[in-house]
Amino acid sequence: MTVSSVHRSALPIPDLAYTGTVTYDATDPDTHYPPITPVRPPDGAPNVLVVLIDDTGFGASSAFGGPVQTPTFERIASQGLKYTRFHTTALCSPTRAALLSGRNHHTVGMGGITEIATSAPGYSSLRPNDCAPLAETLKLNGYSTSQFGKCHEVPVWESSPMGPFDHWPTPGNGFEYFYGFIGGETNQWYPAIYENTSPVEPWGTPEEGYHFMGDMTDKAIGWMKQRKALTPDKPFFTYFAPGATHAPHHVPQEWADKYKGKFDQGWDALREETFARQKELGVIAADAVLTERSPGIPAWDEMSADLHPVLAREMEVYAGYLEYADHHVGRLIDALDELGELDNTLVYVIIGDNGASAEGTMKGTTNEGFVINHMDAMEDDAYMIAHKDELGTPQSYNHYAIGWAHAMDTPYQWTKQVASHWGGTRNGTIVSWPNGIAARGEIRNQFAHVIDVAPTVLEAAGIPEPSSVNGVTQRPYEGTPMNYSFDDGDADERHTTQYFEMLGNRAIFHKGWVACAKHKDPWLGSSHGLDDDVWELYNVEEDWTQSKDLAAEHPEKLAELQRLFLIQAARFSVLPIDIRSAERFNSEIAGRPELVKGSSQTLYTGMKRLSENSVINLKNKSFTITASITVPDAGAEGVLIAQGGSYGGWSFYAHEGGLRFAYNILGIKTDVVAGDVKLDAGTHEVRAHFAYAGGGVGKGGTVSLYDGETLVAEGEVERTLPFMYSMDETVDVGQDVASPVSPDYGARGNEFTGEIGWVRLDAGDDDHSHHADPDHLMTIAMARQ
Repeated sequence: MTVSSVHRSALPIPDLAYTGTVTYDATDPDTHYPPITPVRPPDGAPNVLVVLIDDTGFGASSAFGGPVQTPTFERIASQGLKYTRFHTTALCSPTRAALLSGRNHHTVGMGGITEIATSAPGYSSLRPNDCAPLAETLKLNGYSTSQFGKCHEVPVWESSPMGPFDHWPTPGNGFEYFYGFIGGETNQWYPAIYENTSPVEPWGTPEEGYHFMGDMTDKAIGWMKQRKALTPDKPFFTYFAPGATHAPHHVPQEWADKYKGKFDQGWDALREETFARQKELGVIAADAVLTERSPGIPAWDEMSADLHPVLAREMEVYAGYLEYADHHVGRLIDALDELGELDNTLVYVIIGDNGASAEGTMKGTTNEGFVINHMDAMEDDAYMIAHKDELGTPQSYNHYAIGWAHAMDTPYQWTKQVASHWGGTRNGTIVSWPNGIAARGEIRNQFAHVIDVAPTVLEAAGIPEPSSVNGVTQRPYEGTPMNYSFDDGDADERHTTQYFEMLGNRAIFHKGWVACAKHKDPWLGSSHGLDDDVWELYNVEEDWTQSKDLAAEHPEKLAELQRLFLIQAARFSVLPIDIRSAERFNSEIAGRPELVKGSSQTLYTGMKRLSENSVINLKNKSFTITASITVPDAGAEGVLIAQGGSYGGWSFYAHEGGLRFAYNILGIKTDVVAGDVKLDAGTHEVRAHFAYAGGGVGKGGTVSLYDGETLVAEGEVERTLPFMYSMDETVDVGQDVASPVSPDYGARGNEFTGEIGWVRLDAGDDDHSHHADPDHLMTIAMARQ
């Protein structure tokens, strides 16, 4: 028996008490109870698969005229529809929060990435409980739910293994199973993985064939098969969100090599080639104009000719990475087909949670740590040329040049972060549902937004939008179901008004017009007030690409739309617009909680995968690491505690029986201080004291190693990392998981051979962080999106 739709408006669906005759003896002929009927969705409700690719612009995938071959996306499109005017928020966390909730990103507290959350409702990174996520609604209606890959919606102070888990995929966001990473990015060769709420390690190393993209796909396919075997009557909702193509661009070399020589012409010529293909495919208007290169982005010919081979390789690696992601999405689609599930699966493929990323500097980087730590000077042209062949491999943490990002957003202006223009917000999207959509291989041009996905899914499933979830009256969805356009390409547009705002970059779309103001470039901090921004006006019904600014010609229309933007901003918690930089990086000023406070912290054996937000800050100051250990008869060997990895960090460990301390500077140089005296078997209290030299951020200092009160070694660390050890590698007690900090040991087998009672971190009071460039602090935060 199917629960009526009336009862589905309040979730969970109430249990109905038995009101029939109650007998004394169960064998009495009058004894009758209806069979237990598990909650299931209405008959005909489809499976739902949402694939969200990361940091991929409109002009990247071959499905939308791009240079990267994506046969799976084209295959799905041939069975369904391409949406050419589908929009995101211009940034990672906000798009994902909007997608999963059906509400605008400020409504659910995600006005920026979680790392720059403030106490203002629109920017807190806390989804209110009156905005239940789609997965929760579907689960309470009888769906099986799962998420794989990236999650960047967990507030930073809730991101440790201790939670709370109210905003994690499971249980807080309604997914029954989660396998992926918490944060903006992860090393695809050495990922920081969680299974549900527990940190787990990859099954192998890169040398053994491991890559996270394959791993997460294997897990997803395994989950699909298990569901089919055990609960075949339950439809599923699966959210498949690879790290691709967010930096680092990590991909097996053979995939990158498929594109050798295909980008030697440079990004300007590539834009023109892509633009021509887009017109041939009909994914842009026939009279569309290719916009000019956005200000501040250099021409290909302005780049050093010596650097051209490096720049071309950056794009080859990126292209290989996107095709590699397409390949694994194809594996998932094939598995659904083999299970007989594909025809009744509503598939969304959203090719990018925002436009392509312009966060890789004008010439790209072999290691994002150079950029984040303001050490760009160490990565000169000669260094990049020498390390070109490492791009995409486990020896790199790479990102491509801004010019490539702009080319990937062809034919539009600007890139990721810039919510004022389509380059930041327009992402090619494919929808397929063979049993529910009659059209095949058609194009839809109706305006749509990521908040439209949730109401579309509910309408397809025949499930009403809930008015109450877990006793809390719900705020209505703010998106518009797209179902009306499935079989009618000429249907009148229903999503007619949509605001955009990110980091002060803002716009309003209303009935074919767009008014917008770009506040800042993606690679720069805010330099002026909001009132100094210049507003532009476009008729996007006649000017597909926002190529002709009509602000001077139609001041009345501009004023009308500016006023509408303010109305929408007030309505959806956009105000006050927050363009602060360093202040938002400082949790005390921003008003968000801190997970760890004080200057001392004690950790214990087995604690691992602790993010930088989970431990006290040891940068730009003196510090002491003290460990209580028991050395076995065979001698001391292995890591006591480490933070970071091969691309930057430090480690306190034992090697060949003696104490050592290593400080790794971005993989270029590792200073190792080694003690010659071997530790005797038995109990010891050992210390590593770092005396910071002072004089600013990122300076060096002296390391002293002690066994009890006995000094066993002393040496110099030339310089330190001022802002971040690693984007995703962690603090680990008793071993160094993922890529190793020190060259003295490998990625595996570096566990401490004895016992560790505790490890205490003590930070000195000689903090020099105030010497940091305030605008650069915001750059660090933004790099984590």
